[in-house]
Amino acid sequence: MENYPQKATENFDTANFHIKYCLYFIKKFLSGKILEVGAGCGSFTKKYINNSFQITLTEVDKLNFSDLREKFKKYQNVKIKKIETSLVEGKFNSIMYLHVLEHIEDDMKELGDAAKKLEKDGHLIIMAPAHKKIYGNLDKAVGHFRRYEKEFFNENLLGLKRKKLIFLDSIGYWLYYLNKIFYKDEIFPSKIKIFIWDKFFTPISIICDYLTNYKFGKCILAVYKKE
Repeated sequence: MENYPQKATENFDTANFHIKYCLYFIKKFLSGKILEVGAGCGSFTKKYINNSFQITLTEVDKLNFSDLREKFKKYQNVKIKKIETSLVEGKFNSIMYLHVLEHIEDDMKELGDAAKKLEKDGHLIIMAPAHKKIYGNLDKAVGHFRRYEKEFFNENLLGLKRKKLIFLDSIGYWLYYLNKIFYKDEIFPSKIKIFIWDKFFTPISIICDYLTNYKFGKCILAVYKKE
């Protein structure tokens, strides 16, 4: 998505607890050459970056692209490109879409392009907003074409083998749902709402997600392997 609302990016960038929680389930699938599609301002990147990875970040939004270049200019192992996935050269051990796929109108074509760039035994990692029924103003404002149901992530998507499918942020679902009802005119959650959700409710979600065996939540995480 070009011209992504900067306010949304800045506010989410402070949700460090949530980001670390999500990456807990993702890091084990990261290795070697990594492609993070639509890296935003690097909210996730800054939490997993290390010298053992060769990282390529793509971002088509001008402001986010500039932020990425500034933020990671000291890292020799990070390349930043303002191009679409189909134009990225080389193959990768891990390809990630972290809250990005919902911004792409033809999501299946996009995933097809990614699958072609996976090395054998490589992993495709997708985190996306879940549940169509809570699609609201924020989704529209930041250019979400959809929210996802688990049926989309079938066991053999594009010939890849599904290795993980879980929901995260169970408390966040209810907060999002209630916010949609009581703040109908609100587009972007305020920084204080982001702070409260991240610092107070995310720890509760961690417990509830575990107790419900990751069967329900605001986000869905799917991981596929190329065999």
